[in-house]
Amino acid sequence: MNVYIGPYRNWFGPHQLAEKLCFWAKKNVKDEYGFRDYPEYVFKLGEFLAYGKWRGIDDIPNDSKNLFVNKEQPTWLYLFLERIETIKKRKIKIKIDKWDTWSMDHTMALIILPMLKQLKETQHGSAQVDLEDVPPEMRMTSTEDWDDQYVFDFYNDPELTKQNVQCDVHDRWNWVMDEMIFAFDFILDDDARHSHKFDQVVEDRVSNGLRLFGKYYQGLWD
Repeated sequence: MNVYIGPYRNWFGPHQLAEKLCFWAKKNVKDEYGFRDYPEYVFKLGEFLAYGKWRGIDDIPNDSKNLFVNKEQPTWLYLFLERIETIKKRKIKIKIDKWDTWSMDHTMALIILPMLKQLKETQHGSAQVDLEDVPPEMRMTSTEDWDDQYVFDFYNDPELTKQNVQCDVHDRWNWVMDEMIFAFDFILDDDARHSHKFDQVVEDRVSNGLRLFGKYYQGLWD
C-alpha cells in the first residue's frame, strides 16, 4: 500500500488577499468568542476587492436566515480567484497492493488506530452521542436542556457549568472514542487475540467498539 493524502486546500479570496496586502496588520482584535481577528480596515479592504465597496461588517446587507448571505455583484477579481479555486485539487494518491486485502481488517486497523488516537488528542469539539450508547452513569445531567448545545468547548458558560453536571457531551464522546480505540488496539494485538485469556466480556467490548465506530463514523472530525 502506498498512500499520500495532502492537506485540504484553503480558500483564497479577496479577504485573504487583503490580509496579505496588509502584512503589517496583526490579529489583535477579539470577537465575542475571544478569538483574535484583524482590524476592521482589513475587512473593509477585502470587501472593496470583492464587491467594489468600502464597508464594514455592519454595513453588509444580509438575509434574515443567514448573516453572511451577500447578493452584491462580485468584482472581476473575486470571479478570477473563484475560478482558480475550482481548478485547485487536493492531492490524493492511493495504491493498493494485493496483499493489503489478505487481512483487510488488520490493514485498515493499522491506519485507523493512530488516527483515532490523534483525533482524541487534538480534537476541538465532540460529536453528539445517543444516551443509550454510554453507561447508565453517564446518561444523566441536571441540565439536559442545554447539554447538547455544548459541542464546542469555547461555548461553555462558566455560570452554567457550576451546576451539578454529572456528565456532559465531551465526556460521552471521549468514552466512545476510548471504546473505538480499545477495539482497534485489540485487533492489532496478535498475542491478545490468540490468548486463552480472551473472554466474552472482551469480545463484547470489541464488538461494541466496532459498532460505535460505524455508527459515529461521520462524527470523526476535528
